[in-house]
Amino acid sequence: MVREITDDAQFQTELTDAETKLVVVDFFATWCGPCRNIAPVFEQYPAKYPNALFLKVDTDKCQDTAQAAGVSAMPTFIFYRNKTKIDSFRGADPNVLEERIKKWYGEEDGGTGESVVKGHMDLLSMIMQSGCECLNESDDHVLAHALTSKGGYLESDCDEQLIISLSFNQAVKLHSLKITAPTDNGPRNMKLFINQTQTLDFDSSESMSPIQAFELLCPDDISDNSLIPLRYVKFQNVQNLTIFIKDNQSNTDTTQIDHLAIFGSPISVTNMNEFKRVAGKKGESE
Repeated sequence: MVREITDDAQFQTELTDAETKLVVVDFFATWCGPCRNIAPVFEQYPAKYPNALFLKVDTDKCQDTAQAAGVSAMPTFIFYRNKTKIDSFRGADPNVLEERIKKWYGEEDGGTGESVVKGHMDLLSMIMQSGCECLNESDDHVLAHALTSKGGYLESDCDEQLIISLSFNQAVKLHSLKITAPTDNGPRNMKLFINQTQTLDFDSSESMSPIQAFELLCPDDISDNSLIPLRYVKFQNVQNLTIFIKDNQSNTDTTQIDHLAIFGSPISVTNMNEFKRVAGKKGESE
C-alpha cells in the first residue's frame, strides 16, 4: 500500500530504510484538484510494482521535506534510490507517471528488491546511454546487449580487444563489477580508467597506467555469481569509466560478454539534517 508521510523525520527514515529500492514520492496538497484526481491511480501502483516503495507527502504538513526536495507545484512526483533523487516531474498525467516508474523500476526491483552488494546498488539506471561507447564491437552484438541480463551479448569484431566507455548521470562511488561471460572467449586481462575527457584509443589504453588492472584466471571469475572487487578508495568520484579488455581466456578471435554489471553508490544523498530553512519558521505562510 501507499504510505502517507505525516512528519519530516518520517520521510528521512523511509528513504534510509528503503536502501537500494526505488522510492516514488507523490508530493500533494489536500486542496489541489489534480492531486485528488491522480490519487486513485497512484494507489494502484504498489500492487503492480511490489518491490518499489510508494510514498505520499502532504506538503502542508511536511513543509521542510517539500522545500528540501524543491517542490513548488503540486502534484510533483520524485524518484529516489539510495536516498538520491534520480528523476522528477510535475503534473497529474497518469501515462507519464507510469512511464517514469517503468523506466526506473530496474532489474533488482523485479527480483527480491535487495542489492547483490549490501549498501550499494546496480548503477545501470545511472548510466547515460548517450554517453556510452564501445570500440571494436560487432554490428550484431553491441554494448547495450550486455548492460542488461535479458538476453543478447557484446562481442568484439576484428580481434579480441574491446574498449568500453560508460558515463554516469551524476558522480558515483564504484565498489565492484560483475562480468558474466563464456569460459572460452570471456575477457581475461583488463584495465580500468576513470574520468577521461575523451575516449581512449587502443594504443593509449595499452601504454597508460590504469587505476586498476586485473587478470581473470578461472571460470569462477566470469560466472554469474562472482564479483570483482575494486580498490574502493580509488573510485570515489567517478563521472565516467573506461574498461580496456586486452585479450580473452583462450586467445580466440573474438571476446564475448553476456552481462556487465557495475555496483556502487551515488555521491549525493538527501540529508534532512543539512537542510536549512530559507525564511520564516515552520508553520508560517510564505
